[in-house]
Amino acid sequence: MTWFEVWAPGARRVRIALGEGGRDRRDLEPQDGRPGWWQAHVPGTGHGTDYGYVLDDGGDVLPDPRSPWQPHGVHGPSRVYDHDRFEWTDHAWHGRPLPGGVLYELHVGTFTPEGTFDAVIDRLDHLVGLGVDAIELLPVAAFNGERGWGYDGVDLWAPHEPYGGPDGLKRLVDAAHARGLAVILDVVYNHLGPSGNYLGRFGPYFTDAHTTPWGPAVNFDQEGADEVRAFVIDNALMWLRDYHLDGLRLDAVHAIRDDGAVHVLEELAVAVDGLAAHLGRHLYLVAESDLNDPRLVTPREAGGYGLHAQWDDDVHHAMHALLTGERQGYYCDFGTTAALAKALTGAFVHDGTFSTYRGRRHGRPVDRQRTPAHRFVTFLQNHDQVGNRAAGDRNGASLSPELLKVGAALLLLGPFTPMLFMGEEWGASTPWAYFTDHPEPDLGRAVTEGRRREFARYDWEDEVPDPQAVDTFRRSVLDWAEPGKEHHRDLLEWHRTLIGLRKGHPAFTDPRLTEVDVTGGADWLIMRRGSLAVAANLGDRSITLPVDADRALLLSDPAIRLDPGAVSLAATSVAVLS
Repeated sequence: MTWFEVWAPGARRVRIALGEGGRDRRDLEPQDGRPGWWQAHVPGTGHGTDYGYVLDDGGDVLPDPRSPWQPHGVHGPSRVYDHDRFEWTDHAWHGRPLPGGVLYELHVGTFTPEGTFDAVIDRLDHLVGLGVDAIELLPVAAFNGERGWGYDGVDLWAPHEPYGGPDGLKRLVDAAHARGLAVILDVVYNHLGPSGNYLGRFGPYFTDAHTTPWGPAVNFDQEGADEVRAFVIDNALMWLRDYHLDGLRLDAVHAIRDDGAVHVLEELAVAVDGLAAHLGRHLYLVAESDLNDPRLVTPREAGGYGLHAQWDDDVHHAMHALLTGERQGYYCDFGTTAALAKALTGAFVHDGTFSTYRGRRHGRPVDRQRTPAHRFVTFLQNHDQVGNRAAGDRNGASLSPELLKVGAALLLLGPFTPMLFMGEEWGASTPWAYFTDHPEPDLGRAVTEGRRREFARYDWEDEVPDPQAVDTFRRSVLDWAEPGKEHHRDLLEWHRTLIGLRKGHPAFTDPRLTEVDVTGGADWLIMRRGSLAVAANLGDRSITLPVDADRALLLSDPAIRLDPGAVSLAATSVAVLS
């Protein structure tokens, strides 16, 4: 016997549809003391039972808004899933703390040729050997079609069936924990995808009071918002509790519109901290935001939201523009060693300064005395910064191996929480393009045409691959033969060594931004972390820099020479000195 319940405040009648085609239909009763909720106990049902809901006198069988399993796709019936049936082996796991950690972002569908949770398990030993502490999965909530980035999810409680469904995700998390790896999941609470989104049929999950790039906003502050907020917070706790996940990355929180006195992000952070205390595990929330607002990670006692970390695009922009020379779009205010120095010492370049790209002031300063550096996740590449380029080209397509090494050293030995994008550690030559698999012809065509229009102003129109083409997806799958090839093998070893240095010297994980000092010239810089120094030459000729060091911990070029009080750097090279 299974307890079925659903929130449908506007319905006059709610039935559950069971059996083949949902022909067996039974009425649910209103719940006492829970306005808008309907419930029923149904004998003979349990794990594996397919079901759906019928509202009023309609004929459509709709998936459960809190469906735990969608084996027939987002338009099919939901299926009962018993979380207690899975046999976990991670009973001694208490998590990995975020401070000092190294993250690794991956997309399940393109990380391996098989594109499944189980196939990721087969590559976990590679990540252990690399030295990372946590993997961050792009969204896995069920979306229409088989392939996609995952940001069009519509069944937020159900792991995507082509990846392996609920059991597959649990096997991956269990296997990662057995190897000492934490698992973070990217979740999307600012919008739902366009196909299979039935939430609006059940209740006021969306509101026209606010708009987002995807249309009406999720309803966090209008009539009926209490249940919508509970839907999101319960979903977050479900991932952490029932799937043993260690953290959540919250997509584009600047698009979460909430004018209430207590922001839903703060309420979520309180709930997650409470669950962590109950479970005795490290749990954390990492926000993506383009607001440059440190209040996200400021403790609640100091008036912030109390999230544990946030992505820092300014550090990426500063490093990318300096390494590549690109100045288009939002890179226009970056590209100098001065900008990178500001980012490495203060987290944000735009901290209340004028943004040429936006045409206004942007951001708020970080309190360097009170804000630990690990609260900012930094990267040279990620799914957005690669996939939202016209052709999905990685840094290796335009940068020399020497410059890739320089960038990796600045990232991994910098003060923040570094994150690698899958394949970055060996300089993967495969692109990672924007790809979709919308079965509806009109929607698929609209996505293809919209993508080309988006890049037409950059004269990239002919280079933009069709997101709907299967080949666009296939070319984005990692080539696991590459790490064994000479150039790639050398870069992989470089990343392993850098991560080893980071973990072997306390100065590299010191959370105090006040202990970071960066000086630089037109094409060189020196980043000092306590008694350690990272000296980088980004120019095409050798230079000598004043550095007070006795020994070299790591050299990217054998031509580098350390003399008393100075280091002579070859062109496009980096030295780590003590």
